[in-house]
This record gives sequence, C-alpha cells and structure tokens, in this order.
Amino acid sequence: MSRGLAELSASDRHRDVAAGFAEHVAAVKDWDAPTPVDGWVTRDVVAHLVDWFAAFLAAGDVELPAGPQVADDPAAAWDARRAAVQRLLDGPDAEATFTHPMVGELRLADAIDRFYTTDIFLHTWDLATAAGRDPQLDTDFAAQVYSGMQGIEDMLRSSGQYGPAVPVPADADPVTRLAGFIGRDPAWRPIG
Repeated sequence: MSRGLAELSASDRHRDVAAGFAEHVAAVKDWDAPTPVDGWVTRDVVAHLVDWFAAFLAAGDVELPAGPQVADDPAAAWDARRAAVQRLLDGPDAEATFTHPMVGELRLADAIDRFYTTDIFLHTWDLATAAGRDPQLDTDFAAQVYSGMQGIEDMLRSSGQYGPAVPVPADADPVTRLAGFIGRDPAWRPIG
C-alpha cells in the first residue's frame, strides 16, 4: 500500500486501501482460520465488508450491483464489491448529496470515505494478521483515524461495533495504537 493516504482524494484513497486489502485476500490460504476479531474467521472479514455497506447505501437509495457470494468465492466477491464502489467514486454521482436516515446528508464520496474506506483500512489489519502477514498500513493515516475516533469513543463503544480498548505501550506505533483502540490485541497471532 502506498504512503500518504491522508492526502488522497476519496476516490484514490478507496482505490489504494481496497487494493491493499485485496492483496491480503489473495494471500489467504484458509478461509476458516480464526482472526483477531472474536468469533470471526477470515471469510467473515470479507463478508462483513461486502455485506454491510450495500445495506448502508441502500438506506440512502443507492444500489450496488449483486456480485459473487462470499460463501462461494471470497476473492471474487471482494473484487466485485471494490470495483462497484470504485465506480461510484469515479462517477458523476460521487458529488451528489447522499441522505442516510442515521448519518444525515453528506456528499456520497464523503460517506464512502468516512464509513467504508476507513472500515476497509481497519479490517486490513485483521485479515493480514490472521494470515500471518504484515498489514503494511499507512502510519500517518492510522494516526489520523485514531485521533478522529478518540473524539467519539463513547459513541463508538456504545454502538456495539467495537470492543473494549486493549492497552498498548505508550510508545506504540500508530497502527498498534489504532488496533488496540478498536479492541484488537496487537499481540494476537494465528494458530500454527
């Protein structure tokens, strides 16, 4: 993954983050291997990213095309989802106002960037770690995401989407701090 994610447009940031995630998808050898997300296997990480965002967009009257099922082919499902989202970001509707019942109104590109691209970034750590790989995450962007999430920590924790923070050393790098903040144990390693 290239560096400088924080300076990229929403379209370019999604392209870069989604491609980085795709590299880890391609490296998965066992789709039933455990991940740092309690109760999830590697297939679940891909299923989460493929499934939830389609429903989020549909709540704002934006439809994503159906693609391959994660149960049948996680890599093909991921490739189809990232391509569909990229088409939205590169198309004329990216500048349109997106209205969602829970988050209000914002540019479609901003909704994708804030809610989806950031989620892909976070789950890249999960999938890479589960496969025993270095997630190669942009440390500056990790620091930016961490800083932004700290300001809304109570809301995040009460949503049920994040577990309790895992303590990390005070001098931990930004990626480790972010992983701990979202409830991942940075010391987690795959079995075997």
